[in-house]
Amino acid sequence: MSKDREQLRQEILEKVKQYFHLVQSARNTPFVPGQTFIQYAGTVFDGQEFVNAVDTLLGENICLGPYGQEFEKLMCQFFKSHDFIMVNSGSSANLVAVATLCSKRLPGHLNRGDEVITPAVTFPTTLTPILQNGLTPVFVDCELGTYNVDPDLVEGAISNKTRAIMVPHTLGNPVDLDRLMALVKKYNLFLVEDACDSLGSTFDGRLVGTFGDLATLSMYPAHHITSGEGGGVVANRAPMGKIARSIRDWGRDCWCPPGKNDTCKKRFSHQSGDLPFGYDHKFVYSELGYNLKPADTQAAIAVAQYAKLPFIFEARRRNFRRLYEGLKDLQDFLILPRWHPRADPCWFGFPITLQKGVSRSHVIQWLQEAKIDTRLIFAGNILRQPGFKGIPCRIYGSLERTDTIMMQSFFLGVYPRIKDEMIDFIVERLHSFFRQKRLPMAGFADKRQVMASGS
Repeated sequence: MSKDREQLRQEILEKVKQYFHLVQSARNTPFVPGQTFIQYAGTVFDGQEFVNAVDTLLGENICLGPYGQEFEKLMCQFFKSHDFIMVNSGSSANLVAVATLCSKRLPGHLNRGDEVITPAVTFPTTLTPILQNGLTPVFVDCELGTYNVDPDLVEGAISNKTRAIMVPHTLGNPVDLDRLMALVKKYNLFLVEDACDSLGSTFDGRLVGTFGDLATLSMYPAHHITSGEGGGVVANRAPMGKIARSIRDWGRDCWCPPGKNDTCKKRFSHQSGDLPFGYDHKFVYSELGYNLKPADTQAAIAVAQYAKLPFIFEARRRNFRRLYEGLKDLQDFLILPRWHPRADPCWFGFPITLQKGVSRSHVIQWLQEAKIDTRLIFAGNILRQPGFKGIPCRIYGSLERTDTIMMQSFFLGVYPRIKDEMIDFIVERLHSFFRQKRLPMAGFADKRQVMASGS
């Protein structure tokens, strides 16, 4: 690169950084309770994300390239995994993970009709790849408070057709991995961890995403880190990484990195299936694949985000603790979140289930009027969603608690841009919901008044 070109490039990148800080300064207005919107989630940028993104364009790296390789290496080191494959969304990550288990190149691979145990409280694209690959989901109920699959039910749900378990760590809260891993080993099952909500969460000091054969990550803007759109597959054993990468990359057999040719020095001397000898290895396809790659611009943003992980993890945990402490005295009306004694969740959100008789719609409206954003716990009971009615499946036991979560649960945000004074306002607003029913202040003792009001 010429000296003049490099100088101009540096000037452009410096101007990008200056522009970002001007925009941020304009947004940094004082918090006004009831007037300032409190988002449930959002991005944590400092300008380096924009600098990296523009850098990819100035370098004409449009497709996945150097930043993608760097991010995959960083995440491999983070998880201490066999491989990490960046994709264009968490949903694509789930699709790649399930398709990997069905690959004919995987010893003991899944076949059409095999059963996969999964909770009915889920995100649609955790379930959809199971159906798309011709597998049969087996639904079990969830726990109130953890919002994870009930480990007491999983073993009973196992049949002679069961081959895998696919579970989300809901809202960043790790499932009981002691009991789950014991069943995986006892029945020789595959395990896929949907860790899209739970980057940084640990169980017994070990990162979630490192227990299963495969794990998935989302980098949608609401999640712990973002690349705009993006995700990844954590492959914890061979040959799953190679298979997953092939499925992401059109199903091709070639393993040349982007922009490279003939890494194996045998590009025109392979014998592949029934193809003519020497058929160009770049056009040999060994998997039923897709193009699920992100752009290098997205990877560039992710690299900048990676540097912020310690801050993001601590901020989410701190905001969760502050909410929990502030709402402990409302447990006559709220079921607060709970977690395994050996789990250290890095929370995506703060889940709440309202006690019977307290109206969720009234509570959410009360919060919305104060510009406090909320979300429901994803699809609720996925089997009641219009797109999933009548799907081939098996249900083990009752889904009573799943229906309760669908009717009575929601979550608040804990992302790092939520300031202490915002959390204090959220806590006060929830207290005032019950106070305005003329309840006694001390301990909100007469719960019956709220129940009788139907709110």
